[in-house]
Amino acid sequence: MPDKLLSIILLSYYSGERIRISYQQIKTLLDKENIPFEFIVMDDGSTDASFKIAKELENEFSNVKAYQLSRNYTSNYSWFAGLTVCKGACAIALPDDEQQPYQTVVDMYRLWEQGHKVIIPNRVTRDDPWSSRIFSVCYYKIINAISEITYPEGGADLAFIDREVIDVLNTKIHPINTAVVPEIFRIGFSPVYFPYERPLGLNQGKSRWTFKKKVRLAKDVFFSSSSFPIKFITNLGFWTAVLSIIIMMFYGYIALFGNRQFWGIIVPGWVSIILFITFFGGLILLSLGIIAEYIWRIYEEVKNRPGYIIKKDK
Repeated sequence: MPDKLLSIILLSYYSGERIRISYQQIKTLLDKENIPFEFIVMDDGSTDASFKIAKELENEFSNVKAYQLSRNYTSNYSWFAGLTVCKGACAIALPDDEQQPYQTVVDMYRLWEQGHKVIIPNRVTRDDPWSSRIFSVCYYKIINAISEITYPEGGADLAFIDREVIDVLNTKIHPINTAVVPEIFRIGFSPVYFPYERPLGLNQGKSRWTFKKKVRLAKDVFFSSSSFPIKFITNLGFWTAVLSIIIMMFYGYIALFGNRQFWGIIVPGWVSIILFITFFGGLILLSLGIIAEYIWRIYEEVKNRPGYIIKKDK
């Protein structure tokens, strides 16, 4: 394994000719900077000509490798898959839409040469639609508030990592219902943050990163990085019990020493029963729903199914 080799994992999904464009731009830049690299195209189950183009590029250049997943697993799992086949001393995954400026790869490589094993590029500005910006701001604020990891201001969805970190991810992390960046935060290695301005990129039409995929990633990050729901259930149960005792003592006092009339209205006895049944019914359903989410994830883990499958070439 070359000591200075950089593995660039292109997260491809219906990328088409953007694969060739990305490679040429990266090659021009890295050759100028004398940075050796391999270019791994990880196609996430595209049904167009993307993988064919990637294979053609592989036949043209010795430092290009093309792989295709058996179906669309989303870019996060495509990144996990790319880490298992990369051979570099360091690696970074890149989208095909140029929203991560390629010059930042050079800058982060220089930081890696200085001895930093985890460099996190964090967005200080972003030219996204207002709805995406609102979703992003709310998402990162909620995750930072209730999870065991902390994202930098502006958020981060990529990372430049050393071979040691790659090996830990490949051997110690089971890539099911989780995400790469939270796992990198969790294993430590004193990450260094690299702020940059994110351009709008090439995909200015309908985004392939759909709301459904965003919600799935948000759930994976939340439930894999936070014990908040369990603590919430515990605290809610405790304070509900305390409140119930106080209310029972209050009603008991009224029944024994007071009267049942408040603000000129006589409160029937069955009202309190209905209120208690409704309240605790909702509380039970909420608790069961949260616990069920964890049980489902445990079920997915014990099945030991792979998070991705790389198809073999014919």
